[in-house]
Amino acid sequence: MRMAEGGVPEAARRFAALLRAERFEESVELFAPPLRAAVSAEQLRLAWAAEAAGRGGLTAVEEPVAEMDSVRVRIPVLCAEGGFAVVTSVGDDGLLQGLRFDTQGDTAWEPPGYVDEYRFTERDVVVGTGPLAVPGTLTLPVGDGPWPAVVLLSGGGAFDRDGSSGANKPLKDLAWGLASRRVAVLRFDKVTFAHPDRLRPDFTMADEYVPHARAAVRLLRQRPEVAPDRIHLLGHSMGGKAAPRIAEGDPSIAGLVLLAADTRPMHEAAVRVARHLAELEPGRAADAMVSALVRQAAAVADPGLTPDTPPETLPLGFSASYWLDLRAYDPAATAARLDRPMLIIQGGRDYQVTVADDLMGWRRALAGRPEVSIRVHERLDHLFFAGSGPSSPAGYARPGHVDPVVVDEVANWLTRYETP
Repeated sequence: MRMAEGGVPEAARRFAALLRAERFEESVELFAPPLRAAVSAEQLRLAWAAEAAGRGGLTAVEEPVAEMDSVRVRIPVLCAEGGFAVVTSVGDDGLLQGLRFDTQGDTAWEPPGYVDEYRFTERDVVVGTGPLAVPGTLTLPVGDGPWPAVVLLSGGGAFDRDGSSGANKPLKDLAWGLASRRVAVLRFDKVTFAHPDRLRPDFTMADEYVPHARAAVRLLRQRPEVAPDRIHLLGHSMGGKAAPRIAEGDPSIAGLVLLAADTRPMHEAAVRVARHLAELEPGRAADAMVSALVRQAAAVADPGLTPDTPPETLPLGFSASYWLDLRAYDPAATAARLDRPMLIIQGGRDYQVTVADDLMGWRRALAGRPEVSIRVHERLDHLFFAGSGPSSPAGYARPGHVDPVVVDEVANWLTRYETP
């Protein structure tokens, strides 16, 4: 591997220069074959434009910084409102082996004020079996129980068990906040985070969520501290979208908590989000991002879509199998078939999952169901952080916590059958 000044691999330094010039076709020539198969020049262009538009526009791409043993490299990107980092690694062949966009920030996560660390304990667990088993954390209230319990399901993307994004860890906020209020919580790294190199080309949303969620429920059912008939699912964003599908195949699941759960087809939502970001930072790059996503979304909706359709013609780098699985799944209709209590909470400032489009789907499907509660909090965004004005990705970069009103609502709902 050829090294440049400062111990940074030459390929990483070249990659930073190409990103700075927005020469994406040349950038992907530095990718190793597996990465090039997964991320096209167009997908890199779209991701770059979305990150920059959501943060007020690009101002600078700084020199890469080597991490660990000079294999992993961070390329800091500065924007008018905060910034992000492009993280990659370089193999012995001098080619880039991995790629992710990461929110910058040196601020460490600290527990929110509603957490009482004396009221719970934590232990490491393994969720699932075989080569795709993932690590997790079981958070148990102090005492004998048995406690009501919840399995946390994070949103779309390769998230760890805390839902980490920079200094923010919304799933850890929820886990510690709920455990402080006498709820057992199990959270785990997504398989896309723990084993991205072991996933089949025809990997789907069902593969991403269902096996590990059901394994987590089984694990909780075996714990003496947990009430086996009071195990719930709590899904955020796509995790909420997947929750009815998981529960439909497991009648032991007592109920669902859906936080910012989407009901609209995801290819349509991707276009809506792109247009929102383009309005925040208009320009040729933003227009190109929207046009490309409109074209790719049309390919998903095309009745001629087959598992052999090249992923580079589809949104977000997902395979045709992934999109076919999503296209065949209606979360609201699936939820309507479930005879389970549900709590649905939505932020009014959320531009990714909206009151007008997504929450309306839950309301229509679950109308007249007394065991279903729906709450809207106007000041909260997609992460359920409080704020004002239009929401954008720049807001996610600022350190924050899940609002205490959401933690209280979820805890009260999960413990509603307890006597004080």
